[in-house]
Amino acid sequence: MASKFEDDPKTLVSTQWLEDNLKDPDLRILDASWYLPTQDRDPKAEYDAEHIPGARFFDIDEISDLRSDLPHMVPPVEKFMSRMRAMGIGDGHQVVVYDGSGLFSAARVWWLFRLMGQTKVAVLDGGLPKWKAEGRKTTDAEPIIRDRHMIVDRQNHMVKDVTEVARASKLDDHAIIDARAPERFRGEAPEPREGLRSGHIPNARNVFYKSLLNADGTMKPVEELRTIFEAAGVDLSKPAITTCGSGVTAAVLSLALERIGKTDHSLYDGSWSEWGMYADLPIATGEA
Repeated sequence: MASKFEDDPKTLVSTQWLEDNLKDPDLRILDASWYLPTQDRDPKAEYDAEHIPGARFFDIDEISDLRSDLPHMVPPVEKFMSRMRAMGIGDGHQVVVYDGSGLFSAARVWWLFRLMGQTKVAVLDGGLPKWKAEGRKTTDAEPIIRDRHMIVDRQNHMVKDVTEVARASKLDDHAIIDARAPERFRGEAPEPREGLRSGHIPNARNVFYKSLLNADGTMKPVEELRTIFEAAGVDLSKPAITTCGSGVTAAVLSLALERIGKTDHSLYDGSWSEWGMYADLPIATGEA
């Protein structure tokens, strides 16, 4: 028997929970839709056409470190604070993040808030597709923004750079978990980004992010999540590092780890966009 879904305003909430709390003056909703270039979708245009009432648009590519050549890297603290203030998001708010895929890019923004020391943040389970499928209301109206200050306390242990990941791979003292599709992990499929080698970080295990989700884009029950990680050979007794193509779907793994009660996880921000670029970094192919 499947376990009953439990709303958790620090990880994952249902569409019913969000509907019930829409009128809460301290609720802030973010549309964090982001798509791969191959999907040929414009998240801002879709937001402008319709969004959950009160939602603001969170631009993952813009609210990032634009000094980096790598895609949507973590923004400087000051930039994150100023963008959130401009969006009327600050201390004391409960944030709910959703996306137009179901559960995809919203997890990246959940993780970014957690990195910045904000814990009252959850992903909407099933996202906008589930919300609309249930006949819930959408709007094209712009939300009214009221300034609110935010104190950021960056949790440096939640993010890893290439040097730290290389050390963890060599020593095998972390569970490195790769969210990419199995054929990319094995090095059998070309990378979507130009100029990257194929394969995976040595000692990594593969948990395709879609394997953690149901057909409707909701996350599988906690017991199932744990089983999937263990079946993939992930040693949950070690601290975890999540990785993917460019740091977006890695956060789906981070969210799932948090759901099963594993809190010692970090995300490799550069992910394969960085690792696959450097010829001097080792690569493994085939199964883990």
